[in-house]
Amino acid sequence: MHSFRYAEGSLKCEGVDLESVAAEVGTPAYVYSAETIRNNYRRLDTALTPLGDRMICYAMKANGNLSVLNLLAKEGAGFDIVSGGELFRVLKAGGRADRCTFAGVGKTVEEIDYALRQGTYSFNVESEQELERINEVAGKAGLIAPIAIRVNPDVDAPTHKYISTGKSKNKFGIGLDRAAEVYARAASLPNLKIRGLQTHIGSQILKAPPFAEAVRKLTPLVLELKALYGLEFFSVGGGVGIVYRGALASGDAAWWKGGGEEATERITPEEYASEVIEPLKALGLRILFEPGRFIVGNAGVLLTSVLYRKETPTKKFVVVDAGMNDLIRPALYEGHHEIEPLRQPKDSSLEKVDVVGPVCESGDFFAQDREVATLAPGDRIALMSAGAYGFVMSSTYNARPFLPEVLVEGDKATVVRARQTWEDLIRGEKVPGEAA
Repeated sequence: MHSFRYAEGSLKCEGVDLESVAAEVGTPAYVYSAETIRNNYRRLDTALTPLGDRMICYAMKANGNLSVLNLLAKEGAGFDIVSGGELFRVLKAGGRADRCTFAGVGKTVEEIDYALRQGTYSFNVESEQELERINEVAGKAGLIAPIAIRVNPDVDAPTHKYISTGKSKNKFGIGLDRAAEVYARAASLPNLKIRGLQTHIGSQILKAPPFAEAVRKLTPLVLELKALYGLEFFSVGGGVGIVYRGALASGDAAWWKGGGEEATERITPEEYASEVIEPLKALGLRILFEPGRFIVGNAGVLLTSVLYRKETPTKKFVVVDAGMNDLIRPALYEGHHEIEPLRQPKDSSLEKVDVVGPVCESGDFFAQDREVATLAPGDRIALMSAGAYGFVMSSTYNARPFLPEVLVEGDKATVVRARQTWEDLIRGEKVPGEAA
């Protein structure tokens, strides 16, 4: 689903011309569609309605802007968090701690204590030592910590090796062969309450069967734990992928007509639900889902301007003002982002170029040997499907300030994060011997 399309010769987000946004706030800049975020959340929630007791916990590591979190909190979403800072952001955005699951392999004492005192719904425990640590922190605080153990079903989900998480070789969770033993240990610790079981097989998965396989493999354990410890919920994690490759449609709901980064089609919420609903209903538990990219990935674009063209005997380069520090996915994951001019090209001619940024790294590129519309200095383009793992993974490498973020609702565009200044870059720093 999407709210980006060409109309009257311009690329628009909902009712807003993206050229006007670029002119007002400058480039590079991130732009998000509130309509797309709402529609994606509602469509998934509707598809899962037959389950009854369920909670969609948005994985905020995908995009943690306060306006995005606030929008989803108003929709009734819970949140999947992986740090104390993320919990802080949720609370500032109007979300509730008792609708947050706290994941991550490296929770600190301070984060555990903070999340406990705020009333977090569950800690998703990733190791036995973490189990002991949470028990210790809870004891000192005079509280009982609700926990779920993350169990790896050893399902091979087809995705990039950096975002595969459900195999025994990954750093996350406890192996299925040892899970019952670890739950028994948790039950013996006085400051813990076993609340659920969690799993997550990976990210950017474009087919439904791996999710159903994970549910089937874990069902005997879930039922055993339910009988022994009164399990309340089963979290199937996230991982539903989006499509990155393809051409913009002229306003149709499919948006992308091509395939995902390495696939020809994506899973729909309805297809996903049809695979998992029946085996999940049989458990008689509350079911949690933790989507991130699916909710926000296609809801955002990165606007950037062409600075220069450069040709060598073997290559043509288009140099833009956004860099790998602003959007690292192409360099880190070989991620694909469609490149669309903000002014609709008058003809269909294409040229093969590398689209690169100004950062002093050979890995600073957005496309290599890609056929794109002919671009000249001063032209502005959108890097599509940049709503997930875009701004949140950005940095100030090369002393490049953080970008602004803009939220579009209908015909209104609001700057929801101001562009960082050079003064902001050195705020908090000092040279030894200088006055504070």
